[in-house]
Amino acid sequence: MIKEKLYEGKAKILYPTDDPEIYLAHYKDDATAFNAQKRGQIQGKGEINCTIASALFQWLESLGIPTHYIDQPSAHQMLVCAVQIIPLEVVVRNIAAGSLCKQTGLTEGTILPFPLVEFYLKDDALGDPLLTRDRIMILEVATPAQLEQLQQLALTINQHLIDFFKMCDITLVDFKLEFGLDKENKIRLADEISPDTCRLWDNKEIDPQARILDKDRFRRDLGKIEDAYQDVQQRVLTQIAKLQS
Repeated sequence: MIKEKLYEGKAKILYPTDDPEIYLAHYKDDATAFNAQKRGQIQGKGEINCTIASALFQWLESLGIPTHYIDQPSAHQMLVCAVQIIPLEVVVRNIAAGSLCKQTGLTEGTILPFPLVEFYLKDDALGDPLLTRDRIMILEVATPAQLEQLQQLALTINQHLIDFFKMCDITLVDFKLEFGLDKENKIRLADEISPDTCRLWDNKEIDPQARILDKDRFRRDLGKIEDAYQDVQQRVLTQIAKLQS
């Protein structure tokens, strides 16, 4: 018997389980961009993203990063620890792209002198605005100690992912993270890590469009979206297998 969903977002549906501390996340093929102003579907995206996220969560756990991952019972479903999501999107940027270029005038592809960590309010109605630290304190969406921990976790995860994707012949341009608090008030990495949430450039390609392996192919109508996602999945799983051998 399928239980009534707890929550449905742009990319996932969350269901309760018999254990109140465990949720079932169902990954969808739905794709959105520009704060859901553009909508569509990417065939097989749910299974691909769930598989990539499961593999990367397990790998990060082995490196000491606490995540909400528990198990992957099917290709498009993930069992996760029940957490209270901190209403902040934590974005880490290594190379200028996307909104950073639009807001600063930096040329796409400019390598930043240091990883830039930004915080955005998770609020679709407001357009997920960029927040200053003082605004975060005023809104009381995180404590100063939590904010510091989020920053350090994001930077640590960034370095791990840079190193991992480099082994996959992929450059990690930027990515979005979400975190939540478990029943013991411990911060855990949540949501997903996938081509939906990362900008990934193929090191084997020189052409600026051909190198894109992420949701920018959907945003920009570049085509071959499924091929790019499948390519990332294959490289990630192959590298994970090498690290485990």
